[in-house]
Amino acid sequence: MLDTNLMTQLSPDTLRTFVAAADAGSFTQAATMVHRTQSAVSMQVKRLESELARTLFNRQGRGVALTSDGETLYRYARRLLALHDEALSAITAPRLGGKVRFGAPEDYAARFLPQALKRFAAVHPMVEVEMRCDATPNLQKRFADGGLDVMLTTEETWHGPNRRRVDLIWIVAEHGGPLDERPLPLALFHSGCRYRRNALLALEKEQIPYRIAYGSPSMAGVLAAVQAGLAVAPVTETCIISGCRRTTAQDGLPPIAPVGIGLHLAPGKASRAATSLHAFMGNELGLTV
Repeated sequence: MLDTNLMTQLSPDTLRTFVAAADAGSFTQAATMVHRTQSAVSMQVKRLESELARTLFNRQGRGVALTSDGETLYRYARRLLALHDEALSAITAPRLGGKVRFGAPEDYAARFLPQALKRFAAVHPMVEVEMRCDATPNLQKRFADGGLDVMLTTEETWHGPNRRRVDLIWIVAEHGGPLDERPLPLALFHSGCRYRRNALLALEKEQIPYRIAYGSPSMAGVLAAVQAGLAVAPVTETCIISGCRRTTAQDGLPPIAPVGIGLHLAPGKASRAATSLHAFMGNELGLTV
């Protein structure tokens, strides 16, 4: 049995300061985020490093960067803070009701949302979330027309509030993929997809001839063509399924420029339910505030 009297206590206050410093890359900027002085932030971090007997940040001039131990703690710290805030909301927040219209691309809905929506429902069981899965251009049009309250979309850049970088890779059938075929057969999303655009730009830059062998508005359709050994496709790493593998440098395909994901709240006077879902999803997905 663990002796809790001998264990270091990771207080939410300390973890919040640590996460702010990691996100900002600066104790000075973190101080503004947590409403403390720079010296107070520095002292909190030093105390945490001392208690853990680990160096969490490399000091680089006026900035800081996480060490490998810091990266490990950062992943847990975000989860601990999310659970802490969720527990407080569940106990103290007023009961919310109403409906929120939430849109997201299919691959994001499958990848990011199941557990996040489950936790949101635990905190706000009376809120009805109406999900719409569609391509980003269609979601953006619907959002502009007032048909969505919150949306998660693919973005050209990951810089800015409520955004995050997403890396793209090539995948091919584990056995018998068409890597040596020219023109290279591709399985791609619709013509407005940024995955598609970045992948084609990468091939054109390296002067690799290609042909679009399969097009699909859904991730399932793209993966089916790859799994069958009929094409290669640009996806995120978490989309790899049984029978497919990530390509390597030896396979000869060029790297694909990353994209961003962005979370948006409809302008104007949003409902409390919509505002709560937007804030909750931003925290769950680790998006930059």
